[in-house]
Amino acid sequence: MKIQEVPFTTIDWNTIEPTIHPGVTGEAYWRTFEMGNIRVRMVEYSAGYKADHWCNKGHVLLVLEGELVTELLDGSEFTLLPGMSYQVADDMNPHRSHTEKGAKLFIVD
Repeated sequence: MKIQEVPFTTIDWNTIEPTIHPGVTGEAYWRTFEMGNIRVRMVEYSAGYKADHWCNKGHVLLVLEGELVTELLDGSEFTLLPGMSYQVADDMNPHRSHTEKGAKLFIVD
């Protein structure tokens, strides 16, 4: 990843209003910052959240709180706990996530 056209910037995530993204079940709340060629998000999944689509976008994702299960299109599943991350390139491994208990994530893409 080459970050371009992004000067030194601080973000107070508490000042960014969340947008609501419904899943098949539950909801995702995104606080989003975009500049240059990057998008940075603080995302919270409600208990019982399940993504409504397979994602092909590359991400660096860090679990801050809760538990997240990420499934790959090939059927593999990975359970991530606080302090764990995954990284995947664009168009490499389609993935979707769900959580029983809820999760808070930090995502760069």
